[in-house]
Order: sequence, then structure tokens, then C-alpha cells
Amino acid sequence: MTPVGSELADRVRGGWLGRIAGNMLGKPVERGDHWTRERIDHYLRRADALPLTDYLPEPVDDGDRLALRPEWRECVRGRVHGSCRDDDVDYAILGLHLLETHGFDFTTEQVGDLWLLRLPYLQTFTAERVAYRNLANGLKPPLTATFDNPYQEWIGALIRADIHGWTSPGAPKRAASLARRDAVLSHTGNGVYGAMWAAALVSAAFTAGTVREAVEQALTVIPASSRLARTVRRVGSLHETGMAWDDTLTTVAQETAGTHWIHTIPNAAVLTAGLLYGDGDFTRTVALTVRGGLDTDSNGATAGSVAGVLCGAAAIPDRWKDPLEDTVRSAVFGFDGVRISELAERTVRLARASV
Repeated sequence: MTPVGSELADRVRGGWLGRIAGNMLGKPVERGDHWTRERIDHYLRRADALPLTDYLPEPVDDGDRLALRPEWRECVRGRVHGSCRDDDVDYAILGLHLLETHGFDFTTEQVGDLWLLRLPYLQTFTAERVAYRNLANGLKPPLTATFDNPYQEWIGALIRADIHGWTSPGAPKRAASLARRDAVLSHTGNGVYGAMWAAALVSAAFTAGTVREAVEQALTVIPASSRLARTVRRVGSLHETGMAWDDTLTTVAQETAGTHWIHTIPNAAVLTAGLLYGDGDFTRTVALTVRGGLDTDSNGATAGSVAGVLCGAAAIPDRWKDPLEDTVRSAVFGFDGVRISELAERTVRLARASV
């Protein structure tokens, strides 16, 4: 049954808090060509932080310090005071503004218009930056996604999808349809399917009895023969056999070898494994997902969103929530310093209007 009232509000707030906390957890090691699973775990062992149950520890030496992203000082345990700016959160905010401005009948062209109005060009990356440049040069969708764009199947559209799941609780097909309309501005193929799948996954988390049920429901919105669907099913089948988490990721990494570390396919595998092996436990889910490597902040954010919706904000441990100080830094014009609680309340209003 779709949650209502205070339960809906708690679950939506859990999604926002989970997304932001998971993003902050993964941000220091967001460099998949260097921070492999092995290197992340080596870092954690040296800091006596395995099992991982909190934000990343401070680096123990200059070598690790130099390898981390420069924002690490705002993201490691003891130094978090509100969320630092990141595109994984910017797009959730921009998506909220999109739905408040244009409603659920928004067009892909309106998504592009809001990017130009509200989002600084230098805070976009890969496919989004290409699409932004194409928009500025006068191209219209779907050409914005295909002209001179080598990143069409990377993870950018997937990280924009959560808002469509939060505002379509228990309606994964509707969530996927909204996410598709957003995604085709910048992506094609598995890049679009990734957004549809993620939106459906978040939506299904409101009503699914288990994580696996949510993952299976989300698969119904994308082509069964797509590489994304086949990869997600592969992770699910390995998990079902009882294979260990790290062995599952090693197996799937071999099968997806040759794809870039920001490509949708290998990241969907890491995300699916984190969700299934995390089994609804918020801390275990985000920890396993980030330890899985690749696009760590994006995967941590989506895993945190799904787990946060599943368990609700009240069940997320305080060590993840309290350091965020109910505050978001954002590059989206007009939203810097906004309260997480305000974003959640505005999202709940949209979710109730959609039911």
C-alpha cells in the first residue's frame, strides 16, 4: 500500500537525507580509475575503519590525501557541516524546481530551458555539458543528446532520476516515464534506461516488501534485452546463489570490462549489489555501494535514496543525518543553503498531488 500522511513524509525525507549522505560518503574517492575496490578497502583498513559504519575517515598519510578529491575536507567524519555542493544533489533540486514550475506534463525542452536559466555551465559534466553546449548553440532535443556526444550512455541521466521516484510513490511506470522525458535531453540507449530504472527503483521502494522486490519491479520498465537489464539480472542471480558480495562484483566487473568507470552499466552493477547485499539496512547499503568503487558519489547517492525511502528518515542513524545540519550547498541559482527539510516538504506536496 502506498504510504500516506506522516509515513509518506518520513519516507520522502529519508530519500533526500539518504541521497545527500550517500553522496557525501562517496565523494572523496570519486575517481574510479584510481579508487578501485581494493584501494578503497586498503584505505579503510589503514584507518581502522572496516567495517565502514560512518563517513570516510581522514587520510592517514600524504599519499592518500593527494589521491582524494579536493572536497574531502568537507566530507570526512568530524568535518561534515552541511552538505558540500555536488551535481548529484543539484539535479535533484533542479528536478524539484522543474516539477513545481511546469508540473508533471513538463516537456524535454522545458528541462533544457531550466538548465540554461538555473545551472552554471561549469557545474555540468560529460553528457550534460555536451547537451548544455548544444542547447546554447540552438539545437533542440533529441539532437542535444546525439550531436558530438560520446557520453550518451554514461551515468548522468540516472543521477537526475530520484525526484521522479519520490513524487511517484508506488508508481514505477509513471516515474520511469517522467525520468525518460528528462533523460532524452542528454542521453540515449542504456543512458536513458538507467534513468528510467533508477526512478522506478526509488518509486517501488515506497511499496515493495523487500529490496529484491523493488529491484525486480524496476526491471519491468526497461527492455528485458537491454544490456542494463541483463546486468542487473546477472547481479541478482549471483546474489541469489549465495555468492559473496566481493566475488559478485569481481565476476560482473570481468563481464563488463572495457566500459568507462562513469558508464551506466558497470555502475548499475555496483549499485544493484550494494542494494541487494545491504538488504534494507541503510548503513550497510551505502557502505557496500561506495566500497564497490567506480562513480562512488553517484552510486552512494542513489543507494542512499533507495535505502532511505525503504526505511524512512527516522530509521537512518543519527551519525549520517546530524552532520548534514539540515543544510544543502547547491549551484542551482536560488537554492544555495536551502534546508533539506524544506526540500522534502516541497517534494511531499508534489507526491500527494500525483496520487
